[in-house]
Amino acid sequence: MPADLPPAPPPAVRACLPDGSGFLTARLRGDVEAAVDWRGAALDCDGMSRPDARGLRLRFAGELPDGRRLGLLFAAPTLAEGAGGDAVPVNVTVIVEGSGQFFGTQGTDRCVLDHASQQPIAGATLPPRTFRVAASGFCTAPARALAGTGSVLVTRFDFAGRVTFDEDDGAAPAAAATTEPHP
Repeated sequence: MPADLPPAPPPAVRACLPDGSGFLTARLRGDVEAAVDWRGAALDCDGMSRPDARGLRLRFAGELPDGRRLGLLFAAPTLAEGAGGDAVPVNVTVIVEGSGQFFGTQGTDRCVLDHASQQPIAGATLPPRTFRVAASGFCTAPARALAGTGSVLVTRFDFAGRVTFDEDDGAAPAAAATTEPHP
């Protein structure tokens, strides 16, 4: 590269939501003790349809005060594209990035979204079928270590993020989407 050319700018940070309103707050107890409050540039989030095209999953990540990077994954198999609901079952996975530590509730009977809503997001920078997802919830049982021992209880969480449904999923009209009551 010639010396007279300026260095390339750093890659643009894509906001969790275009209007900057994305966030995750959560309380974690156990092998990970943290009160998470990630917003703005401190938050990395994204979402997509689940691999089986049933429901959605959202991923939030940020840095803990001790410098470790933490990820939380929320998978709601009954929350269809564009749908909202109350008492929506959700699987929660906690990932301590770079450490090999994964904790999962391994089912949808341990955590619930008290309330969830989705609104379409229109914009030239986002793909079609992108929605703002807002939810609050809690877990009644801990996420257990997927390898080894240990657990993390996510006692309470609230978030707003985005999900983009894949074109191969087939559009699921919101009117046909339902949520099942939590068992």
